[in-house]
Amino acid sequence: MTTLTNEMKQTVTDIFEHLHAHPEISWEETNTTAYIEALLKKLGCKTRTFEDCTGVIGEIGEGAPVVAVRADIDALWQEVDGVFQANHSCGHDAHMTMALGTFMALKEKELPSGTIRFIFQPAEERGGGALKMIEKGVLADVDYLYGVHVRPIQETLNGRCAPAILHGSSNHYVGTILGEEAHGARPHLGVNVIEVASTLVQRLAHIHVDPRVAHSVKMTNLNAGGGSSNIIPGKASFTLDVRAQTNEVMDELEKEIERACHSVADAFGASITLSTDHRLPAATLNEEAVEIMSHAIEQVLGKEQLDPPIVTTGGEDFHFYAAKLPHIKSTMLGLGCDLKPGLHHPYMTFDRSAILTGIEILTEAVYETLQQHSS
Repeated sequence: MTTLTNEMKQTVTDIFEHLHAHPEISWEETNTTAYIEALLKKLGCKTRTFEDCTGVIGEIGEGAPVVAVRADIDALWQEVDGVFQANHSCGHDAHMTMALGTFMALKEKELPSGTIRFIFQPAEERGGGALKMIEKGVLADVDYLYGVHVRPIQETLNGRCAPAILHGSSNHYVGTILGEEAHGARPHLGVNVIEVASTLVQRLAHIHVDPRVAHSVKMTNLNAGGGSSNIIPGKASFTLDVRAQTNEVMDELEKEIERACHSVADAFGASITLSTDHRLPAATLNEEAVEIMSHAIEQVLGKEQLDPPIVTTGGEDFHFYAAKLPHIKSTMLGLGCDLKPGLHHPYMTFDRSAILTGIEILTEAVYETLQQHSS
């Protein structure tokens, strides 16, 4: 059983407060990377950084198995008190703190043989950070991978934890509508892209796929027109947020979205184009990793505080690791922490003492994995 000293608890608190006060958005986590790297080196950890992207890797031990802990390091860009700014409203500051605390706790133990790798991954909010770490070969030899995410009160209570988070698939489209500009007094000579967009919103709302599987399609941004109110706008840009609990339903939604765009464009004599970088895969459940995490939760909190895996409609690029590298046995700890009013809310708060619980559970999970599989 892992027990954190008062000195370690204070260090963890200081780390969180620093990270919370210095958020950086995706791919721009330069100071965050430098801070984590310096801290890891100070604690006697081998580190690796990259010339073409942010993020840092820490490692202790050697040989098999290779057990990794992943934490996302980027913040969101959102309006807070009337000002747009980087803001840790998704809990990544807590995730980084828990990974660092887990490293410190493991350093105090007599460890079985094996390698422990800490992956401080950039750009989770952009959905590309995990793919970059895969591209860099960071996970090629990893056997077990553990992540963590703070969970809102809508999903679990403070003091309870789940051994897995079953995120759904998500995709984000950027679209362009091209119509025809005209004088506001002569709308018959133009193609009003706002009317096209309005019809597209209605058409998307009538997409029907399997109702037993949670899914949604919605327009989340629309820009059209300029400073003159007497011009029929001929160009618009928009974004779509698409969610599905399974990869199969996401496939269906993507086909229906393309069909909707074609039909609406044809009806108005306009053109609609869509582009997307990549979609996040839905989670897959690895029973062995979930069993290890369940046991770690029971060791720290007791069996009565163990929740079943959490099914959530949110997306996470963590699941790229198992999707692209199926040899990896992975799961993500769902940490109850009285998080409210919700993830991505500009004034999100949570019980910060839960960070210590997360450290203890992750430490137990890593240690147990090494103990079971050391050569």
